[in-house]
Amino acid sequence: MDFHHHNSSPSSSNSSSTATVTTTQNPPSDDPMHSWWESVSKARSRIHALAAILPSSSAEPLSALADSDRPALSLLSSPAAYSALSSSLQGSASDPLCHWLYDTFLSSDPHLRLLVLSFLPLLSALYLSRIHHHFDPSSLAGFEAVLLAIYAAETKSRAGKPLLVTIPDLSQPSIYHAPLRKPSAAVDKPSSVGVLSPPLEPHVSMKSTKRATIVGTALHCYYAQISQMPSWSKLEFCRFAAGWAGQDCPCRSELDRRDATPVANGHGANGSCEIEIEEVAEEMGNLNLQIQKSEFDLDSNRENGEGSQKGDRIPLPWEILQPVLRILGHCLLGPLNPQEVKDAASFAVRSLYARASHDLVPQAILATRSLIQLDNRTREAAKAAAAVAAAAANAATTATVNSSSNSNTPTKAKKPEILLASK
Repeated sequence: MDFHHHNSSPSSSNSSSTATVTTTQNPPSDDPMHSWWESVSKARSRIHALAAILPSSSAEPLSALADSDRPALSLLSSPAAYSALSSSLQGSASDPLCHWLYDTFLSSDPHLRLLVLSFLPLLSALYLSRIHHHFDPSSLAGFEAVLLAIYAAETKSRAGKPLLVTIPDLSQPSIYHAPLRKPSAAVDKPSSVGVLSPPLEPHVSMKSTKRATIVGTALHCYYAQISQMPSWSKLEFCRFAAGWAGQDCPCRSELDRRDATPVANGHGANGSCEIEIEEVAEEMGNLNLQIQKSEFDLDSNRENGEGSQKGDRIPLPWEILQPVLRILGHCLLGPLNPQEVKDAASFAVRSLYARASHDLVPQAILATRSLIQLDNRTREAAKAAAAVAAAAANAATTATVNSSSNSNTPTKAKKPEILLASK
């Protein structure tokens, strides 16, 4: 594919040479006003370039966004711009929108890079859906170039080092529950370290054996900036993730039913474990029929021509599923997320739990079960807090009404008391 051989860039060599000359002629300045104006100029030029690509009906709102003080952030928070771009995105090597996304991500402005990452749910969903439903790989070269650009930037930033996570040691005292002074006889144990992501190797083409790693790394970059992503981008990702799971069977809500069912045999935790084991045995007995049904539904969707639609069922290796679950965890439990995003993430997590239960993926089952339980507890706490607030409001309203009614009720004048004195 010629799309990747020219330094993996869909743009011409003239543009790269021009960028080099511009950088040489305009040395960096320490003036913050100069840096701000340079960032605004870059963002406006990219927005005007995007407006020239899109249809005329969508170009006028984009031109208005370019006149704002922060054009990149204005475009980032515009659902209209997302709708216009998503309806015109094709993914081929000659797709001008893929060229625009690629060149915009290569800029040094962090807001412009953030703008490209906000379109990653749409781009990765379209690419994964089409590549797994027998589309011509050459027609997806534009998607692959953008994903490879994001992967190359992350590979360079990691500098050959893995992503590590420190696992807490429960045998050690917590700093929140124990004094900082430790006994002299105590010996510190080495902390357990888990590998979240191994070192990345550079890739200049999208190989089938490395596709999951490249897409998963791009999703990790999206997660790293998740707090700055607009709500519409998070909402789209949750909907795509639910479609990727492709499981809408009754077991999707089995944890909700299990949490709502009290233990009635009076044996406490042991009785709960026995009930859970019986339920798992019953589910394993019906597992074969459920898998056959899901495969039949998938085949019927392919025959009906639904393979290119948004939210198709796709293979979910751990390289992709891990960042997907981390993103859904933020969308589900983030305190600043709107309720619409939380509800979409809740539905997606339950769909992935059903998919993991059918595919028998232990780490995915544990992760999705934990998210579902956290979601249930959070919603129960929110309902309890709302009930307490409503009761307090009703009590305050009742007290106000009673006090006002007592003050407005007319009272009869008391008759003067007559005291009879004995003679």
